[in-house]
Amino acid sequence: MRYILLLWSLFVLAGCNSMKIEDFSDKAPRLVLEDYFKGKTYAWGVFEDRFGSVRRQFQVEIDGRWDGETLTLEEYFLYDDGEEDKRTWVITKWEDGHYTGVFGDIVGEARGQVRGNALNWVYTMDLPVGDNIWRVKFDDWMFWQPGDVIINRAVIKKWGFELGTVTLFFTRERMLQEIPFSLAPASK
Repeated sequence: MRYILLLWSLFVLAGCNSMKIEDFSDKAPRLVLEDYFKGKTYAWGVFEDRFGSVRRQFQVEIDGRWDGETLTLEEYFLYDDGEEDKRTWVITKWEDGHYTGVFGDIVGEARGQVRGNALNWVYTMDLPVGDNIWRVKFDDWMFWQPGDVIINRAVIKKWGFELGTVTLFFTRERMLQEIPFSLAPASK
């Protein structure tokens, strides 16, 4: 009986991650990362722990520059508790919809692939948690939707156990409320 339960558990766990980037090949609109993120982009999001409790909310202002090979994203975060942060992604485009990316807290590099309207990033990151640093893995999915919005969902795991998810949406239009970023350069 124990072996049957073990096999059933492995089957269930294997089925939990069945989404594949190829599933989105025919989906529109077709995502071109460097086109979408060139210029100003804005995002709003939440972090939910593994029990579904929202632990943190945030907004982001992003300045994107594309030089023909590399997309640089300067991200300015404002969290609901008043904390501010800045992150710079440097993303390189390769053949056939493949991308690699780095920023300060990533271990190695993020590897991503675009098909249709979707991007899937996979990376390991040193994540500050209180006074500690946790090495965690991200399975990060972006979906470009009609209306020029990208929906992003990233599952965060440590030792194979889900810690939580980050869900956010991106838009290229500034929303009604001005974003009060003190780290962001002055808007022109």
